[in-house]
Amino acid sequence: SQQGCDPFAQTQRSKLQHRRARINQQINKEMRMRAGAENLFRATSNHKVKETVALELSYVNSNLQLLKEELEELNSSMDVYQNDSESISVPMIPLGLKETKELDLLVPLKDFISEHYGEESVLFEKEIKEFMELRQAMRTPSRNEAGLELLMEYYNQLYFLDSRFFPPTKTLGVFFHWYDSLTGVPSHQRALAFEKGSVLFNLGALHTQIGARQDRASLPGLNQAIDAFQKAAGAFNYLKENFSNAPSLDMSAASLTMLVRLMVAQVQECVFEKMTLLRAQNDFLARLQLAQEAARVEDVYSLVHQTMSQPHVKDYVPFSWTTMVHVKSEHFKALSHYFAAIALCDCPAPSDAELLEQEKAFLQFHVTMPEGPSLRVLLQDPEERRKLGKAHLKKAIMKHEEAMRIHGLCKILRKMDILQEVLSFAHKRSLSKYSEIDHEEDFFETGEAPDIHPKTHQKPEIKSPNFSQVKVTDLFHRLGPLSVFSAKNKWYPARRVHLMRGENGFGFTLRGDSPVLIAGVIPGGCAAEAGLKEGDYIISVNGKDCKWSKHAEVVQLLKSTGKEGVDIGVITLQGSECPKAVDRKAAVMSSGSGMLKSNKENSRKSLMNSKSASTLLVWSKKSKRSKKSTYGGVPFTAVGDNEAMY
Repeated sequence: SQQGCDPFAQTQRSKLQHRRARINQQINKEMRMRAGAENLFRATSNHKVKETVALELSYVNSNLQLLKEELEELNSSMDVYQNDSESISVPMIPLGLKETKELDLLVPLKDFISEHYGEESVLFEKEIKEFMELRQAMRTPSRNEAGLELLMEYYNQLYFLDSRFFPPTKTLGVFFHWYDSLTGVPSHQRALAFEKGSVLFNLGALHTQIGARQDRASLPGLNQAIDAFQKAAGAFNYLKENFSNAPSLDMSAASLTMLVRLMVAQVQECVFEKMTLLRAQNDFLARLQLAQEAARVEDVYSLVHQTMSQPHVKDYVPFSWTTMVHVKSEHFKALSHYFAAIALCDCPAPSDAELLEQEKAFLQFHVTMPEGPSLRVLLQDPEERRKLGKAHLKKAIMKHEEAMRIHGLCKILRKMDILQEVLSFAHKRSLSKYSEIDHEEDFFETGEAPDIHPKTHQKPEIKSPNFSQVKVTDLFHRLGPLSVFSAKNKWYPARRVHLMRGENGFGFTLRGDSPVLIAGVIPGGCAAEAGLKEGDYIISVNGKDCKWSKHAEVVQLLKSTGKEGVDIGVITLQGSECPKAVDRKAAVMSSGSGMLKSNKENSRKSLMNSKSASTLLVWSKKSKRSKKSTYGGVPFTAVGDNEAMY
């Protein structure tokens, strides 16, 4: 069975998760104390008691504030997640995993199995324990492909749990507890959608951690980081589009929008790094391209900064994240001007052959046209190039200084030497270039350089999770094919029927397999006499379980009976007299207001075609038909696929 990584192996990262878990528990305790104190405060009319309680409340609130600050500092421990290589890479922002409480499903699932399925629940203890072990393991996934697969496997297994044990009209009565990744505040809900959504969130968070630990000084490392951040964006985006009314802030639409944008920006930054790694940088056009890539990175980080500064978001996004994003937008703006200056000052004037191509590239380079001579003259005149280059450097230096100033405002970031080093290196590089091209006899006032038009050669993709890559088998397979034996279907208690074979056979027609359906009963025949009805499903023949049996197998068992006849176990679905009712009920699947609803999840429970045994294929959005569909109001018993008379 799947294993999480050992939470006691004290890596830097697991120490972090331990501290997160401890802080989460303390926040939980303080919030319970606060709730108790608030209730007492409202209930009492005694002034002395009110004063004492008010004092206790202010103490609890300041404690909570301190705990949240400690958690924010943890959320900002980006260095633990970075790689150990010697080369300098700007740190990326990873997310901590959501913590959850242990969950004991033994009793609720056993109760449901005996009440709903009428099975001996003790026979399913092994499957229930296996499910609980899988849940336990996915709480501490390892930071690699195996960890991702573990989360996917559990997520896919929840599809079956939902179909088997969560009827549309009621819940199992168990609460799923999860802590907010950003604030540490606990939430709980009975809706399985909350569990699914939280696992999806952790899938995204794990991708961010994998992305942040790649060695981005090498091409393979960069490509892996790009892939990881694109998949993280995909997981958060999928969560935003398919789930709503999340009880915790980290899964609110505003928060997920911010996370998707942050991941896209981190991808864009990796694309810029990839360009610097791949391109020969001494070429004029390559430098223009780098300047435009840097401007694009600045653009996306500005958007993230705006998103993080919105009223509802800024209260719970760690200040260090907001600062980091702001620093990066200024830093990349500075780089765009630096590379523009280098292109102008370090590259020779173009030959006649190159002029046309360079002029064309330069035409789309600035947001507004630089003042002064025409582009053609500018490109061919070294002095004009130097003047414009100097203006770009002046702007670059201003932006470097702004980035360093903002960086200095955040005490958590000040501890990050790597970032400090990158900023000051870039600043010094621009300064030395400026002093190199600055002539003492320059009498002209350095003009204002126009900004660089953002442009990228590799647009970030938002890669949705591919759930079908991890195949799982329904743990509760033995309950029977999902097309019949699901939480939303109800059936009358199983009947045992003793059937003799007459001259004309048994007197019924059978159709389909897993389970085989009695499609028609001949009036006055043996089957009718024995009390079999059209619409009955055969679940056993002579005590042999036939829920999963193919058509031919059941026919073989029936044919091999002698004069003594055969014992057949059958069930009848409630409402199968009018199959449309079943479909209608299945369509009404809202799980109570205010709960996390998995909107589109519900419409997507296309019941697996029972022929494919129970491996999970794809959660297809379109197919709403189960095997029992009614076509144009014709009752399903009238459809003649491989029907045969026996």
